[in-house]
Amino acid sequence: MRNKLLIFSCLILSQAAYADIYKLVDENGRVTYSNVPIKGAKKLNLEPISTIAPPKPKPVATPQNFPRVDNETQKKRDVSRRGILEQELASEQQLLEEAKKALAEGEAIRLGSERNYQKYLDRVQGLKDNVSLHEKNIEALTKEIAGIR
Repeated sequence: MRNKLLIFSCLILSQAAYADIYKLVDENGRVTYSNVPIKGAKKLNLEPISTIAPPKPKPVATPQNFPRVDNETQKKRDVSRRGILEQELASEQQLLEEAKKALAEGEAIRLGSERNYQKYLDRVQGLKDNVSLHEKNIEALTKEIAGIR
């Protein structure tokens, strides 16, 4: 009995909700939508919304005349790409070290033009942002290198 009640309630709850929708445009051009009939409103005929996800598209086959690259050529390209990315990574790591050094020096010194403490904070925040930028670049390059076959 309990199972029948559960199945029945699931069937009732799974049914799509339906309501008539009415649209009223007043003399000032304001639009009002309602599920209750309003004098002068027009009933809208709307298509029901599907609650079922559309099927995933099937992968499109590669055309026959699409240029192909042999494995050896692709390996050479991957090696070249890895080399370029590793050079960029080394450069970015050097820039990060310089940015960290500049941040440490910038935090230690308060300039004479920074009588207002907020000016000091703004300058130091710029240095912190620079460090953060280089850290994010290193992370992105590391992830890109890891993705190379």
